[in-house]
Amino acid sequence: MLPDPFSIFPLRAVTGSVVRCDFAPVCRLLLVLALFGPLPCAAAQTADPDPVAVLIDTAIDQQNTAAGITIAPQADPDTLLRRTTLDLAGRIPTSRERDWYLQLPAETRQQQLVDRLMQLPDFEFHLRNSLDEMLLPERPNDGEFREYLLTAVRERRPWSRMFREMLLAAPAEGPDKGAAQFVRSRVRELDDLTNDTAVLFFGVNISCAKCHDHPLVADWKQDHYYGMQAFFHRTFTSKKNLILEKPFGGVKFRTTAGADRDAVLMFLNGAVVTDATPTYSDEEKKSAEEQIRRLEREDDAQPVPVSFSPRQALADTALADQQQQYLARNIINRTWARLVGTGFVDPPDQMHSGNPASHPELLQSLGTDLVTHDYDLRRLIRSIVLTKAYARASIWTTETPLPAAQTFAVAVARPLTPRQLSASLLIATRTSESWPAVDEVTARPEEWQKRRTDLENQANGWMREFEQPSRDFQIAVDEALFFSNNDRVQNDLLRDGGDRLVNSLKTAETPQQAARLLWTVACSREPAEADTQVVVDWFARAAQRREADVQALLWAVLAGAEFRFNH
Repeated sequence: MLPDPFSIFPLRAVTGSVVRCDFAPVCRLLLVLALFGPLPCAAAQTADPDPVAVLIDTAIDQQNTAAGITIAPQADPDTLLRRTTLDLAGRIPTSRERDWYLQLPAETRQQQLVDRLMQLPDFEFHLRNSLDEMLLPERPNDGEFREYLLTAVRERRPWSRMFREMLLAAPAEGPDKGAAQFVRSRVRELDDLTNDTAVLFFGVNISCAKCHDHPLVADWKQDHYYGMQAFFHRTFTSKKNLILEKPFGGVKFRTTAGADRDAVLMFLNGAVVTDATPTYSDEEKKSAEEQIRRLEREDDAQPVPVSFSPRQALADTALADQQQQYLARNIINRTWARLVGTGFVDPPDQMHSGNPASHPELLQSLGTDLVTHDYDLRRLIRSIVLTKAYARASIWTTETPLPAAQTFAVAVARPLTPRQLSASLLIATRTSESWPAVDEVTARPEEWQKRRTDLENQANGWMREFEQPSRDFQIAVDEALFFSNNDRVQNDLLRDGGDRLVNSLKTAETPQQAARLLWTVACSREPAEADTQVVVDWFARAAQRREADVQALLWAVLAGAEFRFNH
């Protein structure tokens, strides 16, 4: 059982817009973890403006100015470094990265940071993880799917190609075989396959239009739901677990008026696809159906020839959608929400006329830009993290009311994902010398590739302990108890050793040095005067600095709100 650090350690927290410090017992961990504590602000600019970033900032600033909304200042360099590294590398920065970052010229600092991080293997791991969390949230450890995503990200495949590969689920060798997992994991539940495809690729939840026209959204009728379902109705899995399609078959449904209807192949924008299925005789149908049953029972059964693929037609139709741009707008909206905290369309699965985007012209322009540039996700991400909107402070200090989230006038604190939190814990509990300097990574990239791969694998062993954040996220009781009582925290994160932060804190010459080491390594910032005083007072309690004393201090930081959130 860990000692009680909250009796001596004030956690920084924010309630509303009032910054305060609190002394609290361990039993208040749930409350403390649910709060967050952003830091003061300073200016941060880029020297070579990204044109898409300028487009975004212009649209947002013009709307805020017209509405008389005050915006927060730019975040201070330390906050922006931590935020950007978490969002691009999936981990907190090392103290050596912080030293490099702070010596850069202020006018080019953010751009140099972004370009460096996007060249590291860290970016590929984190983008893979983010896509995995979005597309297969119920199967966070599906190795084949994760390998496919990592390969696609490393090869810089366009999002349009990845969408097609996942939807078609064609037999493949090597990493590409994992693309089929999106369909395979849902194929036994036709409703799940239909709605998850609409939600995750197109930003449209049509589940309420199954039994009747959507009661709240005029856009969605039963024809849309069953039109989408018709694209998947023929899909099935063979005994060999291949994703195949039947050569014929359709969807019938009953309207609320009691009429029976045959569904047409209809995309969300109303486009109807001509069903090019040839006419089969009764004998041919009987033979094909028997062959399909053999495929479902036998390993060596031969596939039935298919001349028309509804899933192929869906992919073609979605990519031909130049007006609504559902595929492009959805991935833009979800990427913006992931990096900024709230989407242009919120919730992200409610993209319809009754829930217009906060900046509709901007979203349409970004959609056109993404399509024009071959669905390049890297380009999109780089532009977003170079905006002034992304770099705003997350603390509101003015007398005016806090602006609505979709004004993007102030940054939103976001809980770390399980993999972000796990990798960051492993970074924070090692000494600064455990991690290479920036020039060493540049000189020997293959060594960092191996080191980062090891970190990713170690994080996989920890991430199961933490909950994937959802809307209105609050720390789970299991996580709070894990930090308080689990032996893994004591025996690994807080272990004493030559490469461990606990050892460096224990052997620091003065409490002031220990305080600076603790906050620069774990929190990527200099300690405030109050932070340093806490360490001084804590060490003054005992004649000799004990290992347990140091462990309590480090644990209080790792279990606290500042570490748990990206602010």
